[in-house]
Amino acid sequence: MKDFSGKLAVVTGGGTGMGRELAKQLVAEGCDVAMCDVVPENMVETARQCQAIAPQGVTVTTHVCDVSNEDQVNRFRDDVEEQHKRGYINLLFNNAGIGGGGSFVNDTREDWERTFGVCWYGVYYNARAFLPLLLASEEGHMINTSSVNGFWASLGRATAHTAYSSAKFAVKGFSEALVNDFRNNAPHLKVSVVMPGHIGTDIAINSGKILGQPDPMDMTDEQLEETKTLWKRMGADIDSLSNDELRAAIKQRGEDFRDNAPMTAAEAATVILDGVKQERWRILVGEDAKNLDRRVRESPETAYEMDFFEGSLIDGGKTVE
Repeated sequence: MKDFSGKLAVVTGGGTGMGRELAKQLVAEGCDVAMCDVVPENMVETARQCQAIAPQGVTVTTHVCDVSNEDQVNRFRDDVEEQHKRGYINLLFNNAGIGGGGSFVNDTREDWERTFGVCWYGVYYNARAFLPLLLASEEGHMINTSSVNGFWASLGRATAHTAYSSAKFAVKGFSEALVNDFRNNAPHLKVSVVMPGHIGTDIAINSGKILGQPDPMDMTDEQLEETKTLWKRMGADIDSLSNDELRAAIKQRGEDFRDNAPMTAAEAATVILDGVKQERWRILVGEDAKNLDRRVRESPETAYEMDFFEGSLIDGGKTVE
């Protein structure tokens, strides 16, 4: 698929971040887009930005859908088929994701399963739902967003990262298995697994909202105590901060993850779409992702030892060389 003009793409998690930028760049190339998100107002803004740059005749539709709910995913598929009236799609970007449920030991089962449900079942349910429409196309491509945490299950030496990493490992394995499955049973279809490093998105901010957590500025003193315990375990010096200062620091951290990343969401979307055009099944996004991938492959047995953390990667949200 060397260009996207005249094609139909489905993008999950289209409200912000890479999903928004994928939708915009696809539309700019003349591709119709159907996007879903769990936050309607975010999609309204994405649609507005898409329509501002869309060539004449390009259609953009928005659909409210919790990708961890199979009934909602199936309704999303039915609505796409009805509104776009094609009977097929060409591109499926399984992009939606949240963080949370980091510790299997300490975090709640509800937060753990919510994160796993969005990041893994969101991919699986949409792949199941939209596969018949991909098969009905003359050429189709499924693009599943994993992460560097799909081959390295850590955020840093003092941070548990189990739900997200487990889901992203599952996405990576599923995508790799589809390479031969499509080659043998649906040769007109391709698959790519996307493994971004630190990309400037609102995932750190949005995840808390989706998990039902309060805005940092509205956190109670009891909720702040839980954050203090986590941050101290990560080595943060916060003893001198008042509760109000800590609330502001938590809010700032989410914004810094978005604003101070080594790669923007728009740049990441360009890398992904170029990889699709080149029919690459494995798309690493960002120099930090490439560096980490190399180091894990060179010494997998030491990937979780203390010495490994000193020369890599994404530790505490920052790339350390």
